[in-house]
Amino acid sequence: MTPAGKKRIYINDVALRDGFQIEPNFIATYEKVGLINRLGETGVAKIEATSFTSPKAIPNLRDAEEVMRQINRVPGVVYTVLVPNVKGCERALACNVDEINLVMSASQSHNRANLRMTCEQSLAQFAEIVKFAGPSAVFINGSLSASFGCPFDGWIPEARVLELVQQFFDVGIKGITLCDTTGMANPEQVRRLCCTVLGRWPDVPFTLHFHNTRGMGLANVLAALEAGMCRFDASLGGLGGCPYAPGATGNICTEDTVHMLEQMGYNTGVDLDLLLDVARGLPAIVGHDVPGQLIYAGKADRKYPKPDWLENA
Repeated sequence: MTPAGKKRIYINDVALRDGFQIEPNFIATYEKVGLINRLGETGVAKIEATSFTSPKAIPNLRDAEEVMRQINRVPGVVYTVLVPNVKGCERALACNVDEINLVMSASQSHNRANLRMTCEQSLAQFAEIVKFAGPSAVFINGSLSASFGCPFDGWIPEARVLELVQQFFDVGIKGITLCDTTGMANPEQVRRLCCTVLGRWPDVPFTLHFHNTRGMGLANVLAALEAGMCRFDASLGGLGGCPYAPGATGNICTEDTVHMLEQMGYNTGVDLDLLLDVARGLPAIVGHDVPGQLIYAGKADRKYPKPDWLENA
């Protein structure tokens, strides 16, 4: 079967949350709203728009309510937000979000560094959030950070990941994102874990979240595709990175990922030319160059004029 004959690939952009949360300067609310609106028109399946975390913890996203109340919601696009606790969940539900995303780490050390609590405490908090959100029928996704490795504890055993995924389901979480937060994953490791979780839970909407810290982000996407995965987080311009993962750089780049998949014949549902137009405006918004490559090199099928000497030879 050719790639074009396979099931649809869903691209979720996380730049507004994962990318903007660690930018050195606050991005104005109107810039965030405009960027979300433009992204929504490109055909991405999901946009992680913001985080309802304490403004003291993440001051760059202190305008979460304003952003969610001002955006234009494109039919068919899921608008998801990160929620750290019941208070954050209450704030998010008041803004009629489509989905809430809960985050904890597969590593005790990383979870304590990132969230200031043990994994057991995080799971207990998840249960409280799910119970609180229950009447709303909002979809709840759980992101398992450092699923492939931790800079403090090293490699994460597959059995540990499977145990935590089951515990996510036990508290009522419906979707799972496996995150390579630290950019430690390699394609064989990704293929193996993806095959295992899909074999055990074939009907669960799994998402993969890769970072390109060691240059293996897109290779890991291909490994996950081969295993049967079809949902991927990516960040416009390649923005992002974990502040509690030493040396971690940005997420895989949305436009670079879409370009690779489209060149291979996959259907992402994304208008790549429109996405590139949005990405080209990103450096002016954040005030610096971005690591994505496609906005500089152009698409692979782009043709350039021949040199005069070649034309006249």
